Amino acid sequence: MHELDPQKLPRHVAIIMDGNGRWARARMRNRVFGHDEGARSVRDVVRTCRELEISYLTLYAFSKENWQRPEAEVKALWNLLKRFLRSELPELVEKEVRLLHLGDTEDIPHDVRREFQAAVDQTAGLDKLVLSLAVNYGGRQEIARAAALFAKDVAAGLHKPEDLSPELFSRYLFTKELPDPDLVIRTGGEYRVSNFLLWQLAYAELYITETLWPDFRRDQFLEALYDFQKRERRFGRTSDQVQDTKSCRAL
Repeated sequence: MHELDPQKLPRHVAIIMDGNGRWARARMRNRVFGHDEGARSVRDVVRTCRELEISYLTLYAFSKENWQRPEAEVKALWNLLKRFLRSELPELVEKEVRLLHLGDTEDIPHDVRREFQAAVDQTAGLDKLVLSLAVNYGGRQEIARAAALFAKDVAAGLHKPEDLSPELFSRYLFTKELPDPDLVIRTGGEYRVSNFLLWQLAYAELYITETLWPDFRRDQFLEALYDFQKRERRFGRTSDQVQDTKSCRAL
């Protein structure tokens, strides 16, 4: 395993957890079995983030589009989330991990919503890692919601239309408390962002792996972080400008 530079770790990692169903099908099991095993990968990645002192981790757990899946699978996913929250909460508190929900609360089953909110409330004062679960989330829907909220504030006289800037708009997003992701990982080999953090990933580094989510554990996560450390993040500048900035900082 490659050695990581602690000074070059991403501040915020976001993950599209894909491949649970294919992993289960390859073992001639139903899709729910794959989701159950995928929860173990979540635990592994959260623990690794805490160990490396990565500050923010966002996981795409249930999208707006996932409602189109078979009813039995959707119900199983909600039950899995509820069990996960119950089983992991003690360790989250022990490791000082704050839990956040990104997404709309309506349509989430009442018992799951209650369990989720209880975990959010119980971890509210913790700050070693912010773990955000994108549940009932869609990037386009988030942007439309933010635009509607801004328009409402304009109508109330709190802002003028010309006040709008990227910075102000970001305050209306679910992620208003989070920095934009530095690294977005997608497992399962698909080359798309699937309506995930469309506003926030403008300058994120993308890492695509063929590894299916239930097989994505500590070693695979470390490999993604190592790949990130080899990237040159220019944010619109030239490579020479980036190197000049680094040289000035070193003086």
